[in-house]
Formats: sequence, C-alpha cells, structure tokens
Amino acid sequence: MIPTSLTIARTDDEPLPVTHGRLLDFPDDPIACLRTLHARHGNICAMEEQGQRIYFIFGPEFNHQVLSDGVNFHSRFFAIRGSRNSPQRRLSSGLLSMNGETHKRNRRLVMDAFMKKAMLNYVPSIRTEVESMLAEWVPGTERDIARDMTDFMLRLTSSILFGLDEPEVAYKIGHMIDRWVHLNHELGMGAFVADMAIANRYGDLLSDAGELETEIVEMIRKRKANPTGSDALSILIGAHDSEGSISESELVGQAALMFAAAHMTTAHSLAWTLFLLAQHPRSMEKLHGEFTTQLDGGFPSMAQAERLTFTERTIKESMRILPASSYSQRVTAAAVELGPFQLAPGSGIIFSQFITHHMPGIYPDPEAFLPDRWLNINPSPYQYLPFGAGPRMCLGASLAMLIMKASIPTILQRFKLTVVPNSEVSGKVISTMLGPTTGVMMRIDQQDGRFESQPVRGNIHDMVDLREVMPVRRAA
Repeated sequence: MIPTSLTIARTDDEPLPVTHGRLLDFPDDPIACLRTLHARHGNICAMEEQGQRIYFIFGPEFNHQVLSDGVNFHSRFFAIRGSRNSPQRRLSSGLLSMNGETHKRNRRLVMDAFMKKAMLNYVPSIRTEVESMLAEWVPGTERDIARDMTDFMLRLTSSILFGLDEPEVAYKIGHMIDRWVHLNHELGMGAFVADMAIANRYGDLLSDAGELETEIVEMIRKRKANPTGSDALSILIGAHDSEGSISESELVGQAALMFAAAHMTTAHSLAWTLFLLAQHPRSMEKLHGEFTTQLDGGFPSMAQAERLTFTERTIKESMRILPASSYSQRVTAAAVELGPFQLAPGSGIIFSQFITHHMPGIYPDPEAFLPDRWLNINPSPYQYLPFGAGPRMCLGASLAMLIMKASIPTILQRFKLTVVPNSEVSGKVISTMLGPTTGVMMRIDQQDGRFESQPVRGNIHDMVDLREVMPVRRAA
C-alpha cells in the first residue's frame, strides 16, 4: 500500500517529473517518500526545494545505467567528508567512497579478505559468536530478536575484522564505528539542505572521528607488530601489488567502511528473516524438514550449508521483500543525461532496492513472502540487488550469505521462535538501512517442529502481506 500521510504538492505546469517540497521529507520517511514519488512519476523523477534537487531512479533500466557506469556516476558512501587532512576524511575514504583507478586498485587489494580461503578462517568466529549468543537464551522466556541479532553481528564483525585475541578492544572499536556511522548518516542531509539542527552536531561528528581513528591506528600498529593473524585487518595489512601495500591512512578508511557495510545490514537481514519465518509456519515447517534431513543438530559445516537450498531461497526472499539496504546513492562526476534530465556534475541520485524488489512486473504478488518463487525466477543483477550491482557490487556478499546460512540453522535447530502475540513490529529506513524501529519480541522454546503465526501490530503490514499464501509451484 502507498502511505497517504506524505503531502508534497506538484506544480501543475512543471514540464519535467519534478516534485516541489521539503527535501527532508525523504530522510524523515524514505519508503513513504520513495513510494509516493514512484507512484506519481514512474521510474525517474526529482525532488526540488529552493532550487536544490535530488534525483530518484527506480527499476532495472535506470539501475543498469547508473550502477554499471563508474565513470559518470561516482559512489559517495558518506556525504560529509571533512577537511583534507582530518580524521573524518581518512575514515570516510575507504573502498565505498573511492572511484576510478583508486577504487579498482583498492578493490583488488581488499578482495583477498573475502576470498574462500580467507572465509574459512572466519568460520570459527561465526561458530563462537552464535554459540555464545544462544548460551544466554532460556526456553520459556521472551527476547528482542532484533537486539540479539544486532549484538551478535557487532561482536562477530568485530571478531572477523579485528581478531579474537583482544575481543574487548575489538568490540569497543566496533561500538565506536557503529556510533560514527549512524551520526554520519543522520547528518548527511546537511550536504544537501541548510538545517541548523544538523549543522550544530557537526562538531560531535568530528570529535567521534578523532577518537575512532586513534583506536583503529593503535589496532593497526599492533597487527603490524604481530603479522600472523587471520582476521581481515591482518589480511589487508599483508595485501600488496606492484605499487606496494595499503598505506596506514588507507587501512583506517578500509577498516571503518568494511565494518560499516557489514554490521547492521546483516543484523537486520537476520532479524527480518527470523521474523518472516516465525510468521509463515508452512515455510518454517519446510525449513525444519531440511535441517532434519541435512544436518545433525549442530553448527553446519560450509559443505552442509551449501546443501541447504530451501534455506538459501528463504534468505534470498527475505532480502527481496525487506532489503536491509533499501536505497543508496551516486553522484554525477560529469554532465550527464539521465532520462528526461540533464544533470550537472555533483548531482545526487538515489536508487532504491526496496522499490525495485516490490515491482509486480518483476515479482508477482511482491508483498508476499514466497521462498519458492526462486524456483521459477532468475532476475538480473539490476532487478535483484540486495548487495548492489555492477562493478561496485558488495565484496562481502558471500561472507554475509555464509553468516546467515550458518547461524540461522544453528538457531532454529535448537530453538523455536514464536512472535509475542499482539506485539508491535515496525520498521524504517535509517542510514539507508531498513531495520526494526521497535523490538521484535519472540518467545523462545525448545525446538519441537510445531509452528504457528501470531497477530502483530505496526507498519510491518505496509511492507509485507503476512497472510500466508500457497507456495509457488515449480513450472512443469
């Protein structure tokens, strides 16, 4: 459904698909704004306030044009870069903010941390952290699964990136990065509009950046002094090519942005997947059957995880209907034509995974959670893009899938999760990420293979049709 609370007036004689209104309506409620703009204008439009425009594109055609062209459309993960020699500039200068040849070189160097050999080294951390989390779960109690998944991924991402030899230091840095990332995105609209409430917090961002850089630099120097670790930071320190290795300032940015890209997106994906399964008993029964036949009740090996085909379809469907990364942005590097618009250099462009994933022309009955639709569809990378698409597709996609395909079976073999009846489940896109804004309260019981959904309140009903429908049959 399209929310009707958003009120933006369009000028009747505007020859281009431009909506005039308050630009801050977009970060206030991104999904409502995106849906309203798409319903009103189709697959391309702009919002304008006092001569300042942000452009919006929807669907595979424009996704392909923008995301496949790294020359004319540059990535800028953080809008606020800071002065040239500031900690904020160095922290925000990782792979997600690089472009051109600098991006290509650093992507090749960073890739080593996400190859299969490296990921094998991360499996013990995944097992340690999921087992540590589940050790705190008590049958017959209620838990906020969204908070549990956030804490789990904070600890796991810290372990994978910074290692397990000093876990408390790694977790401290992880917390600091999480706070810094959220503050960046909260203040990011200040790059587009003048707002004193945003401007007054700029000093907080610079202060956080300075403290965070100090901690990361200290961790880098410890790793360089003992270069035998198998964590991602140690792999980055050892990476080199004909031009040399990654500099210390580059390592600061790579570490910060790798954490930023991995932590909350995977946490949200885990929470949404567990919620959707709890509310769809037939899918949960099928998943339970797969675990019973393919696994032995414990943490799955990588080989076992690869055989969990319904689990993979479930995760893919969850990331389709509730994509943790629900929109992202590009900035034009040169004058460029985009649909009916002539864009000047430096123009901001928003593309939306959420809107593309909910297009009925690509995904029939798009609000329904149907894991078996993946038996019959094979969308292009620009139709299904939970990890982005094109030359900047997320390097950590395989690692995120490994984490989910290992942790979800470990959780659900041991425990049955039932949503607390009549609890509120609401979500919002914050910092580009769609996550719960309420708790996702569930009752924890020993797994018995008997599942039932429960009535819930909240705006989750605006995003997902929670009525369980018959599964999609395989085409004859």
